[in-house]
Amino acid sequence: MSTSTSARARRDSGAPATAATTVTPATTPRRERVFSGIKPSGTPTLGNYLGAIRHWVAEQDIYDNIYCVVDLHAITVPQDPAELRANTRQLAALLLACGIDPERSALFIQSHMPEHSELAWILNCVTPTGWLNRMTQFKAKAGADREAASAGLYAYPVLMAADILAYQTDAVPVGDDQRQHVELTRDIANAFNYRFGATFVEPRALIREVGARIMSLDDPAKKMSKSESEGSYISLLDPPDAIRKKIARATTDSQRTIVFDESRPGIYNLLTIYELLSGQSREAIEAEFASKGYKEFKAALGELVVTALTPVQARYAEITENPGQLDALLARGAARVRPLAQATLRTAKARVGLI
Repeated sequence: MSTSTSARARRDSGAPATAATTVTPATTPRRERVFSGIKPSGTPTLGNYLGAIRHWVAEQDIYDNIYCVVDLHAITVPQDPAELRANTRQLAALLLACGIDPERSALFIQSHMPEHSELAWILNCVTPTGWLNRMTQFKAKAGADREAASAGLYAYPVLMAADILAYQTDAVPVGDDQRQHVELTRDIANAFNYRFGATFVEPRALIREVGARIMSLDDPAKKMSKSESEGSYISLLDPPDAIRKKIARATTDSQRTIVFDESRPGIYNLLTIYELLSGQSREAIEAEFASKGYKEFKAALGELVVTALTPVQARYAEITENPGQLDALLARGAARVRPLAQATLRTAKARVGLI
Protein backbone atom coordinates (compact mmCIF):
# COMPACT_ATOMS: atom_id res chain seq x y z
CA MET A 1 0.00 0.00 0.00
CA SER A 2 1.29 3.43 -0.89
CA THR A 3 2.16 6.01 1.76
CA SER A 4 -0.83 8.09 0.68
CA THR A 5 -3.18 5.12 1.06
CA SER A 6 -1.84 4.36 4.53
CA ALA A 7 -2.23 7.97 5.49
CA ARG A 8 -5.81 8.01 4.25
CA ALA A 9 -6.57 4.87 6.23
CA ARG A 10 -5.21 6.48 9.42
CA ARG A 11 -6.91 9.80 8.79
CA ASP A 12 -10.34 8.39 7.96
CA SER A 13 -10.28 5.83 10.75
CA GLY A 14 -9.13 8.25 13.42
CA ALA A 15 -5.99 6.16 13.96
CA PRO A 16 -2.82 7.80 15.28
CA ALA A 17 -0.42 9.12 12.63
CA THR A 18 2.47 6.78 13.26
CA ALA A 19 4.73 4.96 10.81
CA ALA A 20 3.03 2.28 8.74
CA THR A 21 3.35 -1.28 10.00
CA THR A 22 3.09 -4.51 8.05
CA VAL A 23 1.63 -7.26 10.20
CA THR A 24 3.49 -10.56 10.10
CA PRO A 25 1.66 -13.74 11.17
CA ALA A 26 2.90 -15.34 14.37
CA THR A 27 3.97 -18.37 12.38
CA THR A 28 5.15 -17.58 8.86
CA PRO A 29 3.80 -20.22 6.44
CA ARG A 30 6.16 -22.07 4.16
CA ARG A 31 4.32 -20.67 1.17
CA GLU A 32 2.40 -17.44 0.69
CA ARG A 33 -1.30 -17.82 1.38
CA VAL A 34 -3.65 -16.89 -1.47
CA PHE A 35 -7.43 -16.49 -1.21
CA SER A 36 -9.69 -16.63 -4.26
CA GLY A 37 -13.46 -16.32 -4.33
CA ILE A 38 -15.90 -16.81 -7.19
CA LYS A 39 -19.61 -16.02 -7.18
CA PRO A 40 -22.17 -18.71 -8.15
CA SER A 41 -24.02 -16.67 -10.74
CA GLY A 42 -24.36 -19.42 -13.32
CA THR A 43 -21.96 -21.60 -15.25
CA PRO A 44 -18.46 -20.06 -15.41
CA THR A 45 -17.36 -18.75 -18.78
CA LEU A 46 -14.24 -19.36 -20.81
CA GLY A 47 -13.18 -15.91 -19.59
CA ASN A 48 -13.43 -17.08 -15.96
CA TYR A 49 -11.41 -20.16 -16.83
CA LEU A 50 -8.61 -18.38 -18.71
CA GLY A 51 -8.48 -15.33 -16.48
CA ALA A 52 -8.63 -17.07 -13.11
CA ILE A 53 -9.46 -20.77 -12.70
CA ARG A 54 -6.69 -22.07 -14.95
CA HIS A 55 -4.13 -20.12 -12.92
CA TRP A 56 -5.57 -21.38 -9.65
CA VAL A 57 -5.04 -24.93 -10.83
CA ALA A 58 -1.50 -24.28 -12.06
CA GLU A 59 -0.43 -22.56 -8.84
CA GLN A 60 -1.56 -25.16 -6.33
CA ASP A 61 2.03 -26.15 -5.59
CA ILE A 62 3.26 -22.55 -5.50
CA TYR A 63 0.92 -21.03 -2.91
CA ASP A 64 -1.06 -22.13 0.13
CA ASN A 65 -4.40 -21.80 -1.68
CA ILE A 66 -7.89 -21.22 -0.31
CA TYR A 67 -10.77 -21.26 -2.81
CA CYS A 68 -14.28 -20.19 -1.85
CA VAL A 69 -17.66 -20.23 -3.60
CA VAL A 70 -19.02 -16.90 -2.34
CA ASP A 71 -22.75 -17.55 -2.13
CA LEU A 72 -23.24 -14.77 0.46
CA HIS A 73 -22.11 -12.28 -2.16
CA ALA A 74 -24.67 -13.71 -4.58
CA ILE A 75 -27.63 -12.73 -2.39
CA THR A 76 -26.71 -9.03 -2.49
CA VAL A 77 -29.07 -9.05 -5.49
CA PRO A 78 -32.36 -10.99 -5.74
CA GLN A 79 -31.91 -14.74 -6.22
CA ASP A 80 -34.20 -17.70 -6.75
CA PRO A 81 -33.31 -19.94 -3.76
CA ALA A 82 -33.42 -23.22 -5.66
CA GLU A 83 -31.38 -21.76 -8.50
CA LEU A 84 -28.79 -20.38 -6.08
CA ARG A 85 -28.38 -23.77 -4.40
CA ALA A 86 -27.97 -25.45 -7.80
CA ASN A 87 -25.52 -22.82 -9.05
CA THR A 88 -23.43 -23.10 -5.89
CA ARG A 89 -23.04 -26.87 -6.21
CA GLN A 90 -22.47 -26.64 -9.96
CA LEU A 91 -19.67 -24.12 -9.50
CA ALA A 92 -17.98 -26.19 -6.80
CA ALA A 93 -18.14 -29.27 -9.03
CA LEU A 94 -16.74 -27.34 -11.99
CA LEU A 95 -13.81 -26.03 -9.96
CA LEU A 96 -12.96 -29.61 -9.08
CA ALA A 97 -13.47 -30.68 -12.69
CA CYS A 98 -11.08 -27.95 -13.86
CA GLY A 99 -8.38 -29.38 -11.61
CA ILE A 100 -8.69 -27.91 -8.12
CA ASP A 101 -7.29 -30.73 -5.98
CA PRO A 102 -8.83 -30.98 -2.48
CA GLU A 103 -5.65 -32.71 -1.31
CA ARG A 104 -3.56 -29.64 -2.17
CA SER A 105 -6.07 -26.80 -1.81
CA ALA A 106 -9.01 -25.91 0.43
CA LEU A 107 -12.34 -25.54 -1.39
CA PHE A 108 -15.53 -24.68 0.51
CA ILE A 109 -18.79 -22.73 0.44
CA GLN A 110 -18.68 -19.26 1.99
CA SER A 111 -21.95 -19.56 3.92
CA HIS A 112 -20.70 -22.76 5.57
CA MET A 113 -18.17 -20.58 7.43
CA PRO A 114 -20.12 -18.14 9.68
CA GLU A 115 -16.80 -16.56 10.69
CA HIS A 116 -16.92 -14.57 7.44
CA SER A 117 -20.21 -12.88 8.31
CA GLU A 118 -19.28 -12.18 11.92
CA LEU A 119 -15.92 -10.69 10.99
CA ALA A 120 -17.61 -8.62 8.26
CA TRP A 121 -19.85 -6.96 10.85
CA ILE A 122 -16.85 -6.00 12.98
CA LEU A 123 -15.09 -4.58 9.92
CA ASN A 124 -18.24 -2.72 8.86
CA CYS A 125 -18.04 -0.89 12.17
CA VAL A 126 -14.55 0.44 11.43
CA THR A 127 -15.05 1.18 7.71
CA PRO A 128 -15.98 4.79 6.86
CA THR A 129 -18.94 5.13 4.49
CA GLY A 130 -16.81 7.51 2.45
CA TRP A 131 -14.63 4.60 1.42
CA LEU A 132 -17.66 2.60 0.25
CA ASN A 133 -19.05 5.61 -1.62
CA ARG A 134 -15.95 5.51 -3.83
CA MET A 135 -16.41 1.88 -4.89
CA THR A 136 -17.06 1.92 -8.62
CA GLN A 137 -18.57 -1.56 -8.82
CA PHE A 138 -21.44 -0.63 -6.50
CA LYS A 139 -22.31 2.25 -8.80
CA ALA A 140 -22.25 -0.08 -11.80
CA LYS A 141 -24.27 -2.87 -10.15
CA ALA A 142 -26.83 -0.61 -8.49
CA GLY A 143 -27.54 1.27 -11.71
CA ALA A 144 -29.65 4.41 -11.86
CA ASP A 145 -31.93 3.49 -8.94
CA ARG A 146 -29.37 3.27 -6.15
CA GLU A 147 -32.00 3.95 -3.50
CA ALA A 148 -33.51 0.54 -4.28
CA ALA A 149 -30.20 -1.33 -3.96
CA SER A 150 -29.78 -3.50 -0.88
CA ALA A 151 -27.55 -2.53 2.02
CA GLY A 152 -25.77 -5.82 1.35
CA LEU A 153 -24.81 -4.69 -2.14
CA TYR A 154 -23.50 -1.42 -0.73
CA ALA A 155 -21.43 -3.11 1.99
CA TYR A 156 -20.37 -6.24 0.12
CA PRO A 157 -16.79 -4.95 -0.34
CA VAL A 158 -16.44 -5.22 3.44
CA LEU A 159 -17.63 -8.83 3.34
CA MET A 160 -15.05 -9.38 0.61
CA ALA A 161 -12.44 -7.88 2.93
CA ALA A 162 -13.55 -10.26 5.70
CA ASP A 163 -13.24 -13.22 3.30
CA ILE A 164 -9.65 -12.26 2.65
CA LEU A 165 -8.55 -11.08 6.09
CA ALA A 166 -10.02 -14.07 7.95
CA TYR A 167 -7.21 -16.23 6.59
CA GLN A 168 -4.31 -13.78 7.01
CA THR A 169 -4.04 -13.77 3.23
CA ASP A 170 -0.82 -12.59 1.59
CA ALA A 171 -2.11 -12.16 -1.98
CA VAL A 172 -5.41 -12.07 -3.84
CA PRO A 173 -5.51 -13.01 -7.56
CA VAL A 174 -7.86 -10.51 -9.24
CA GLY A 175 -8.48 -8.90 -12.57
CA ASP A 176 -7.61 -5.26 -12.93
CA ASP A 177 -11.29 -4.37 -12.46
CA GLN A 178 -11.14 -5.86 -8.94
CA ARG A 179 -7.95 -4.11 -7.86
CA GLN A 180 -9.97 -1.45 -6.00
CA HIS A 181 -11.45 -4.13 -3.73
CA VAL A 182 -8.04 -5.36 -2.65
CA GLU A 183 -6.92 -1.77 -2.02
CA LEU A 184 -10.00 -1.27 0.17
CA THR A 185 -9.17 -4.48 2.03
CA ARG A 186 -5.68 -3.14 2.71
CA ASP A 187 -7.16 0.15 3.93
CA ILE A 188 -9.53 -1.66 6.30
CA ALA A 189 -6.75 -3.90 7.64
CA ASN A 190 -4.44 -0.92 8.07
CA ALA A 191 -7.10 1.12 9.89
CA PHE A 192 -7.98 -1.78 12.21
CA ASN A 193 -4.34 -2.52 12.96
CA TYR A 194 -3.58 1.09 13.86
CA ARG A 195 -6.64 1.46 16.02
CA PHE A 196 -6.60 -1.87 17.85
CA GLY A 197 -3.13 -3.35 17.37
CA ALA A 198 -1.55 -5.81 14.93
CA THR A 199 -4.32 -8.18 13.85
CA PHE A 200 -4.46 -8.60 10.07
CA VAL A 201 -1.97 -9.17 7.27
CA GLU A 202 -2.38 -6.47 4.61
CA PRO A 203 -2.77 -8.43 1.35
CA ARG A 204 -1.59 -7.37 -2.08
CA ALA A 205 -3.33 -7.77 -5.42
CA LEU A 206 -1.94 -10.47 -7.70
CA ILE A 207 -2.64 -9.15 -11.21
CA ARG A 208 -1.81 -11.20 -14.30
CA GLU A 209 -1.13 -9.37 -17.51
CA VAL A 210 -1.95 -11.85 -20.27
CA GLY A 211 -5.51 -13.09 -20.44
CA ALA A 212 -6.65 -11.29 -17.30
CA ARG A 213 -9.57 -9.85 -19.26
CA ILE A 214 -11.11 -12.07 -21.93
CA MET A 215 -13.60 -9.96 -23.82
CA SER A 216 -17.11 -10.51 -25.17
CA LEU A 217 -17.32 -12.39 -28.47
CA ASP A 218 -19.88 -10.01 -29.95
CA ASP A 219 -18.69 -6.77 -28.31
CA PRO A 220 -14.93 -6.90 -27.64
CA ALA A 221 -15.11 -3.55 -25.83
CA LYS A 222 -16.77 -5.38 -22.91
CA LYS A 223 -15.47 -8.11 -20.64
CA MET A 224 -16.88 -11.60 -21.34
CA SER A 225 -19.87 -11.92 -19.02
CA LYS A 226 -22.95 -14.07 -18.54
CA SER A 227 -24.99 -10.88 -18.08
CA GLU A 228 -24.68 -10.16 -21.81
CA SER A 229 -26.29 -12.02 -24.73
CA GLU A 230 -25.77 -15.77 -24.94
CA GLY A 231 -23.63 -15.40 -28.03
CA SER A 232 -21.22 -13.12 -26.22
CA TYR A 233 -19.67 -15.81 -24.04
CA ILE A 234 -18.67 -19.46 -24.02
CA SER A 235 -19.86 -21.46 -21.02
CA LEU A 236 -17.62 -24.22 -19.67
CA LEU A 237 -20.55 -26.58 -20.21
CA ASP A 238 -21.46 -25.47 -23.74
CA PRO A 239 -21.68 -28.43 -26.16
CA PRO A 240 -19.07 -28.56 -28.95
CA ASP A 241 -21.41 -27.38 -31.72
CA ALA A 242 -22.48 -24.35 -29.68
CA ILE A 243 -18.83 -23.44 -29.07
CA ARG A 244 -18.00 -23.66 -32.77
CA LYS A 245 -21.01 -21.53 -33.74
CA LYS A 246 -20.30 -18.83 -31.18
CA ILE A 247 -16.71 -18.48 -32.31
CA ALA A 248 -17.68 -18.54 -35.98
CA ARG A 249 -20.01 -15.59 -35.32
CA ALA A 250 -17.56 -13.67 -33.13
CA THR A 251 -16.92 -10.05 -34.05
CA THR A 252 -13.70 -9.31 -35.94
CA ASP A 253 -13.20 -6.47 -38.44
CA SER A 254 -12.94 -5.78 -42.17
CA GLN A 255 -9.19 -6.32 -42.36
CA ARG A 256 -7.69 -9.63 -43.46
CA THR A 257 -4.42 -10.04 -41.58
CA ILE A 258 -4.43 -12.20 -38.45
CA VAL A 259 -2.04 -10.40 -36.11
CA PHE A 260 -1.94 -9.34 -32.44
CA ASP A 261 -3.00 -5.72 -32.82
CA GLU A 262 -4.70 -4.15 -29.79
CA SER A 263 -6.25 -1.49 -32.02
CA ARG A 264 -8.31 -4.32 -33.53
CA PRO A 265 -10.05 -5.63 -30.38
CA GLY A 266 -12.13 -8.39 -31.98
CA ILE A 267 -9.33 -10.38 -33.58
CA TYR A 268 -6.96 -9.49 -30.74
CA ASN A 269 -9.36 -11.08 -28.24
CA LEU A 270 -9.71 -14.27 -30.29
CA LEU A 271 -5.95 -14.49 -30.77
CA THR A 272 -5.43 -14.06 -27.02
CA ILE A 273 -7.73 -17.02 -26.39
CA TYR A 274 -5.79 -19.05 -28.96
CA GLU A 275 -2.49 -18.03 -27.37
CA LEU A 276 -3.57 -19.05 -23.87
CA LEU A 277 -5.05 -22.39 -24.88
CA SER A 278 -2.32 -23.41 -27.34
CA GLY A 279 0.71 -22.25 -25.37
CA GLN A 280 2.29 -21.03 -28.61
CA SER A 281 4.13 -17.76 -28.95
CA ARG A 282 2.47 -14.85 -30.71
CA GLU A 283 5.02 -15.02 -33.47
CA ALA A 284 4.28 -18.71 -34.08
CA ILE A 285 0.51 -18.10 -34.17
CA GLU A 286 0.84 -15.22 -36.62
CA ALA A 287 3.08 -17.35 -38.84
CA GLU A 288 0.61 -20.26 -38.71
CA PHE A 289 -2.24 -18.10 -40.00
CA ALA A 290 -0.25 -15.72 -42.20
CA SER A 291 -1.81 -17.00 -45.43
CA LYS A 292 -5.22 -17.90 -43.99
CA GLY A 293 -8.45 -16.01 -43.46
CA TYR A 294 -10.79 -15.44 -40.53
CA LYS A 295 -12.92 -18.47 -41.39
CA GLU A 296 -9.97 -20.84 -41.12
CA PHE A 297 -8.68 -19.19 -37.98
CA LYS A 298 -12.06 -19.31 -36.26
CA ALA A 299 -12.48 -22.97 -37.19
CA ALA A 300 -9.09 -23.77 -35.65
CA LEU A 301 -9.91 -21.76 -32.54
CA GLY A 302 -13.26 -23.51 -32.17
CA GLU A 303 -11.59 -26.93 -32.24
CA LEU A 304 -8.97 -25.75 -29.75
CA VAL A 305 -11.64 -24.60 -27.28
CA VAL A 306 -13.64 -27.82 -27.71
CA THR A 307 -10.49 -29.89 -27.08
CA ALA A 308 -9.68 -27.89 -23.94
CA LEU A 309 -13.18 -28.15 -22.45
CA THR A 310 -13.97 -31.79 -23.30
CA PRO A 311 -12.04 -33.30 -20.33
CA VAL A 312 -13.47 -30.66 -17.98
CA GLN A 313 -17.01 -31.57 -19.01
CA ALA A 314 -16.31 -35.29 -18.69
CA ARG A 315 -14.88 -34.86 -15.19
CA TYR A 316 -17.83 -32.64 -14.21
CA ALA A 317 -20.25 -35.40 -15.25
CA GLU A 318 -18.38 -37.87 -13.04
CA ILE A 319 -18.39 -35.55 -10.01
CA THR A 320 -22.06 -34.68 -10.24
CA GLU A 321 -23.04 -38.36 -10.39
CA ASN A 322 -22.09 -38.61 -6.69
CA PRO A 323 -23.59 -35.66 -4.75
CA GLY A 324 -22.58 -37.15 -1.40
CA GLN A 325 -18.93 -37.19 -2.35
CA LEU A 326 -19.11 -33.55 -3.41
CA ASP A 327 -20.66 -32.62 -0.06
CA ALA A 328 -17.92 -34.51 1.77
CA LEU A 329 -15.15 -32.76 -0.17
CA LEU A 330 -16.64 -29.32 0.55
CA ALA A 331 -17.09 -30.13 4.25
CA ARG A 332 -13.47 -31.27 4.43
CA GLY A 333 -12.32 -28.06 2.79
CA ALA A 334 -14.20 -25.97 5.34
CA ALA A 335 -12.85 -28.03 8.23
CA ARG A 336 -9.34 -27.55 6.93
CA VAL A 337 -9.42 -23.74 7.17
CA ARG A 338 -11.94 -23.24 9.99
CA PRO A 339 -9.32 -23.14 12.78
CA LEU A 340 -7.51 -20.28 11.03
CA ALA A 341 -10.71 -18.25 10.53
CA GLN A 342 -11.77 -18.91 14.11
CA ALA A 343 -8.41 -17.77 15.47
CA THR A 344 -8.53 -14.55 13.44
CA LEU A 345 -12.10 -13.81 14.50
CA ARG A 346 -11.30 -14.50 18.16
CA THR A 347 -8.39 -12.07 18.02
CA ALA A 348 -10.47 -9.38 16.30
CA LYS A 349 -13.28 -9.78 18.88
CA ALA A 350 -10.81 -9.48 21.72
CA ARG A 351 -9.21 -6.40 20.16
CA VAL A 352 -12.54 -4.54 19.96
CA GLY A 353 -13.72 -5.67 23.40
CA LEU A 354 -16.32 -8.28 22.51
CA ILE A 355 -14.56 -10.97 24.52
